[in-house]
Amino acid sequence: MKTLIIVTHPNLTASRINKAWLEELRKHSELTIHELAQSYPDEVIDVAREQKLIEAHDRIILQFPMFWYSTPSLLKKWFDNVLEYGWAYGPDTTVMPGKEFGVAVSTYGSTASYQPGGANRFTLQEILRPIEATIYFMGATYLPHFTLNDAPNVTDEQLEQSKKAYVAYIKSESK
Repeated sequence: MKTLIIVTHPNLTASRINKAWLEELRKHSELTIHELAQSYPDEVIDVAREQKLIEAHDRIILQFPMFWYSTPSLLKKWFDNVLEYGWAYGPDTTVMPGKEFGVAVSTYGSTASYQPGGANRFTLQEILRPIEATIYFMGATYLPHFTLNDAPNVTDEQLEQSKKAYVAYIKSESK
């Protein structure tokens, strides 16, 4: 299975979690890593290039830190520009059926904060629902998300475990 990881972080050099995940992924030459902010510092997205990347891969993982209960703005722009009518969805489109999409997200909040009674009031699954709906709307398969919560308090040991678990998640067979 050909896998593309689309990494979106507005300041990856200052990131602890996403940067560590990315460094771990780079050890696996069979994975295609695509950093949106590095590719498009001016945020002018090459739609044809992005669509060819999607077409060439079976599994697409969207990696990002949670920003205001959503994706970083560049990833939202990517959705809006790349997933065009007639290509990603609509009558007679054939690109997305059979593709798998997953989300790997880091959060500032703790696991407990992403519960109905927690500080964020909603589960992470509920917050990610618009992405899930988009994937299903296009006819692709949405994989369960991968997450590491409580970013400011993650120990080095937890981060090491998370890196290994993330690679396992990416390489796992879909259910």
